[in-house]
Amino acid sequence: MQILAVVLAALVALLHLYFLVLEMFFWTKPLGRKAFGLEKGFAEQSKALAANQGLYNGFLVAGLVWGLMQGAAGAGRPWLVFFLGCVVVAGVFGAATASRKILFVQALPGALALAAVLAT
Repeated sequence: MQILAVVLAALVALLHLYFLVLEMFFWTKPLGRKAFGLEKGFAEQSKALAANQGLYNGFLVAGLVWGLMQGAAGAGRPWLVFFLGCVVVAGVFGAATASRKILFVQALPGALALAAVLAT
């Protein structure tokens, strides 16, 4: 179960690294606009907000990586529980306020990883 927890938490970290890159560097580019279904004008107007959101995703990545470095069943477990919990809460909030798709793209992977970490 520990290997599954590490793999799932690492995948969640990679997802959030991808979100960071999309939001901070590709928000106004075709890749970012396509990923989020944005029109060019709106993307330009909201790029500072997206960069801020991307930075927060970076904090989630940092916390998850820190927890993974400490060990999913050892000293890193509380870190992983906290940051995966943050991922789930953010995903549920995003699904409720922005797009239901976020529930499956963010909250579900975070919840699966959190369950695996708690089971270690």
